[in-house]
Amino acid sequence: MFTALEKIVFCTVQYWGLRKPKKDFIMEDRKLVETIEKYLTGAMSAQEVELFETLRKNTPEIDQMVVEHSMFLQHMDIYADRRNFTYLTEKTFERLLAAGEWADENTSTKTRVIQLWNKYKKVAAIAASVGGFIALTTSALMMYFSPSLNGNQLLQLSKAIEVIKKNQQVQGHLLNEVKSKVPENAKLISGGSGFLVNTKGYIITNAHVLKGNGAIVINHVGQELQATIIYADKALDLALLKIEDKDFIEPSSIPFSIRKKMSDLGEEIFTLGYPRNDNDIVYGKGYLSAQTGYEGDSSSFQIQISANPGYSGAPIFNDKGELIGIISTRQKLAEGVAFAIKSNKIIDLIENAKENDDKGEIKLKISKGEQHHAANRKDQISNLKNYIYSVRSYN
Repeated sequence: MFTALEKIVFCTVQYWGLRKPKKDFIMEDRKLVETIEKYLTGAMSAQEVELFETLRKNTPEIDQMVVEHSMFLQHMDIYADRRNFTYLTEKTFERLLAAGEWADENTSTKTRVIQLWNKYKKVAAIAASVGGFIALTTSALMMYFSPSLNGNQLLQLSKAIEVIKKNQQVQGHLLNEVKSKVPENAKLISGGSGFLVNTKGYIITNAHVLKGNGAIVINHVGQELQATIIYADKALDLALLKIEDKDFIEPSSIPFSIRKKMSDLGEEIFTLGYPRNDNDIVYGKGYLSAQTGYEGDSSSFQIQISANPGYSGAPIFNDKGELIGIISTRQKLAEGVAFAIKSNKIIDLIENAKENDDKGEIKLKISKGEQHHAANRKDQISNLKNYIYSVRSYN
């Protein structure tokens, strides 16, 4: 006997895989929505979760439905909280009126007002807070659901100055202790990740990572290296740095190639970046869930991966060791939904940089790359981490 979930998986894969006419698609949409809700609310068994996540991975349409339903449930919770607070406010004032504590115009006195304020100032403060919360919540809902007022639903994954300062405090002001290569009077203001694209020290990152005028890069063992911002293209949200430091040891080759063709839906991916401390590189894995990015952006694609601030500029690799994208943003209200700029845009960045190079100083050629198909993931990570840097921008 098949379970209800197994029937859904079978019918869904049959429909999307064989592309049968919709009349032959025997699974009802209602059943699919119920299954998605069970998945999101943790009502599935471990075996069912594994089965359903396989379905998500292999069926982008189902994956998108999960994302949309998750966002819908979150907004329903917000709306419910708003209604509950409204009800609480109304009942509070009803109790005050029923107690006869509000004096009419003929009996009101200054003393009476002072007594009432002393007695109910806490209630008034709560009511004011509730009112403010409701106003903010209503505004947020209007911004989200109104097309004309819809604000940016994306979160850039660079690190803000507050995060950088916190990391420095945790490390005991490490930058000062190791004689940082950041200029003495300069202030770090943003950061992210980046990676080498050739052996001469050229690094790719996101343009939004470089909020300052200068930059340093830090490798996975904590070594700081001076870098120059060569070019930043805000339209592509990509930037080019070059390590210009006597301590930089040029590698003999780059262990990955840049994929120029379209990647496949459901393709397994992984990344290495710096969402934590400068020399604490982090590995993450996921899969490609859509061929386009936010609102159909053809220059990026959607990936299912956990991405935190600091991952901006981190490379996305496939199992073959090919670079297929650069992490840039994530969706604010959908857990695990991120977006990566397609790797072929690196070529556009370099061409634009050369066109804007009046002095003809940019002699960059993308290294062909050496792929290690036989290497397992552990070996891949051990090798690749030598080519990925934490990027820090300062003024």
